[in-house]
Amino acid sequence: MRLCEKNSPLHLHKSAPTFSLHQLLYLPQVVTFALLKQILPQYVMSTKLQIYNTLTRKKEEFEPYNAPHVGLYVCGPTVYGDPHLGHARPAITFDLLFRYLTHQGYKVRYVRNVTDVGHLENDADAGDDKIAKKARLEQLEPMEVVQYYTLRYQDAMKELNVLPPSIEPRASGHIIEQIEMVKQILDNGFAYESNGSIYFDVEKYNAKHNYGKLSGRNIEEMISNTRTLDGQDEKRNGVDFALWKKASPEHIMRWPSPWSDGFPGWHLECSAMSTKYLGQPFDIHGGGMDLMFPHHECEIAQSVAAHGHEAVRYWMHNNMITINGQKMGKSLGNFITLEELFSGSHKLLEQVYSPMTIRFFILQAQYRSTLDFSNEALQAAEKGLQRLMAANRMLDRIKSSDSSTVDVADLPSRAFAALSDDLNSPIAIAVLFDWVRNINSLAEGKEKITQSDLETLTKEFRAIVFDVLGIVDEQGGGSKQAELTGKLIDMLLTMRLEAKARKDFETSDRIRNQLTEMGVTVRDRKDGFDWEIA
Repeated sequence: MRLCEKNSPLHLHKSAPTFSLHQLLYLPQVVTFALLKQILPQYVMSTKLQIYNTLTRKKEEFEPYNAPHVGLYVCGPTVYGDPHLGHARPAITFDLLFRYLTHQGYKVRYVRNVTDVGHLENDADAGDDKIAKKARLEQLEPMEVVQYYTLRYQDAMKELNVLPPSIEPRASGHIIEQIEMVKQILDNGFAYESNGSIYFDVEKYNAKHNYGKLSGRNIEEMISNTRTLDGQDEKRNGVDFALWKKASPEHIMRWPSPWSDGFPGWHLECSAMSTKYLGQPFDIHGGGMDLMFPHHECEIAQSVAAHGHEAVRYWMHNNMITINGQKMGKSLGNFITLEELFSGSHKLLEQVYSPMTIRFFILQAQYRSTLDFSNEALQAAEKGLQRLMAANRMLDRIKSSDSSTVDVADLPSRAFAALSDDLNSPIAIAVLFDWVRNINSLAEGKEKITQSDLETLTKEFRAIVFDVLGIVDEQGGGSKQAELTGKLIDMLLTMRLEAKARKDFETSDRIRNQLTEMGVTVRDRKDGFDWEIA
């Protein structure tokens, strides 16, 4: 292998030898971790990701169809209202997955849809289209409603530091693809026309395949428990679902089709758009647990009925957020939008909670567990986040030594082992807090670290916190204003030290007291000081 200059591109000759992991440890330092990621992804991806596959109900080793490429599809919002706390959890969960896979060297195509048509009020085939109803109430065009709330959702995601997906398709932009999929299902005999609408024949499908394999539902029980609903008498069976709905005269959002002027069923869009952009089969389909049935169950049935095989290898579902032990709902008065959280304006909130507090709060629970929201839990998350950010800033104030008493390889090894275990973020965070204690000990001189190890620790700590977990230091570096604030505090505390050296304790105490009043906590060390903004 021919190595180039430090800052030049590294080229790997076709006949280059392979290296064992042991041999890699002895390569020259010029071969950095970033370069190794480019030329030797097999070593970077040595910690295999284990994913809990909802379809098989067990953890499985993640093996992409076309490594290092990964196809990831996640169900996005139905854009008829402000983004709320329930939107935050799937967004942050799959943002973590996206970041983790990218950090491990995979090339991820992440598709997250926007539902802007076809999602009826009761999540079945009756009632108003949620967006059309909102448009009538506000006397707007439906696409005005879509655009307004799509932008609101995207702005909230930016606040939470959720990376934008690679592709963000809208259902209304893929009507042709959805019509073609309906034709395929009809041609294969798994759907029927009724009064200009097309319905999926669940019983006929179940005779050859297993409808309910994802959710664990039994079709016989579903049929026996299904009662006739108004507007559904054109179905052969109550469990059948709409692939295409004929629009009533007052329905605003409609498109021409071979069967009627109408609109696609809610479930159809994800089947059509996921395979359009990711091919079939693709690797991972994610979403909230509330979408497992009927939405994702119907997706599986549609794909098998149209193409003869399933489109998805791994199904991932995040659990729900409850509020003081109750399901979130407007009728219960506990429905909290993200804007209300960030402003503290909701009656249930005792204070303002920053976007990073919300993100950290969500990451403190494993994504498959229920997460209960409360002021106490958010306040604890806020304090934990402050400790983590204080440790990050302290890294820049640690003085190196001629030897190390800490093993810096422990941090990435344990943190990524946790994340590789079905994205166990709370364990990864616990590892970080172990290292917060080590960082404090290093700053106080109780432990020692070489300059090389300090650089490694700083790099790995920040890679995990900022790049993978997606945390942003809301008080520290990142903006010129924050940087200036930090420099001014350092200057004042340096002046305080100088005053103490002159035995001018009046000035020294005044500086400290004034900083305390402004919310700056100061800790004196034998060789200097540390501070954090409370």
